[in-house]
Amino acid sequence: MILTEDIPRIAPMGRRGKVRIGVAGGASIAVRRMLPAMARHPDVEIAAVASRDPAKADRIAAQFGCRAATGYSSLLTDGGVDALYVPLPAALHGEWAERALRAGKHVLGEKPLTTDPAHTRRILAEAASRRLTVFENVMFVHHSRHATVRELVAGGAIGRLRAFRSCFSIPGLPDGDIRYRADLGGGSLFDVGLYPVRAALHFLGAGLRVTGAVLSTGDRTVDTSGAVLLEAPGGVVAQLTFGMEHHYQSGYELLGSTGRICVDRAFTPPADLPTEIVLETSGGVRRIPCPPDDQAANTLTAFAAAVATGSGADAACLDQADLLEAVRRAAAPLSAAA
Repeated sequence: MILTEDIPRIAPMGRRGKVRIGVAGGASIAVRRMLPAMARHPDVEIAAVASRDPAKADRIAAQFGCRAATGYSSLLTDGGVDALYVPLPAALHGEWAERALRAGKHVLGEKPLTTDPAHTRRILAEAASRRLTVFENVMFVHHSRHATVRELVAGGAIGRLRAFRSCFSIPGLPDGDIRYRADLGGGSLFDVGLYPVRAALHFLGAGLRVTGAVLSTGDRTVDTSGAVLLEAPGGVVAQLTFGMEHHYQSGYELLGSTGRICVDRAFTPPADLPTEIVLETSGGVRRIPCPPDDQAANTLTAFAAAVATGSGADAACLDQADLLEAVRRAAAPLSAAA
């Protein structure tokens, strides 16, 4: 496994110490969440936005006050770009991450970093060999509310942890959406299932074993819903559900020997949304208020710090890739039988 400490140093950054980011494409996640966060962030600078459509590049660049570029490859030879942000379809993340590293650029890649753990390993090894940083954009782990939850569990607020449950589901997408295309890495597991999988890793740690999984396609060519049963080394069990043609749901629950913790709007809360943690014990229900927190900005802070200190790749990225593959393999016989 490539650990954070294995990526010690970096390429020179931009003026005033900011990380100058080139954005490969105008995906919705980029325009709605990441570019606005980048534009406000003191540690990063939007150097350029590239698109295969020059008019689209011009439009987005004008909106965020940066240069426009035609074609993603132009960012790789741009001396004013320190890092490439890759918000392309999932099946293309790995290719462009590798190309960026070979061009001497750091990488902020949308999740999943790749759709194959062997490819993820190659990318992390490439980054280590070139002393570059690779960062997977799983934003929710950088929201301060989840650190509070960890502290509550560690402090014995719910006794001994026994079980974890999580669900992330979203309403149906337009028929032409790329997430319905298998050739582009579509499907619910990579799009929404990744969140409860990563949440299980975040709270239960590495070494999770898949004891059962189902991926359902319905009338689509990709999986549109799924369920996973996991077991942690200490015997804690996790139940995960997800889907992308469902009522919206985004949350998790930690069940202990003396209480439970519930968190709603867990994965994609708006930056200005006050949230809460619900702690239930025999003594009653306590609602712990949490101030608004911008997880996109926090992610950029973590990325810029990783670039500045050379602390590089998050080991959880590879644990997540392995676990997603284990889910796919466990579900495959059932999918074939259906």
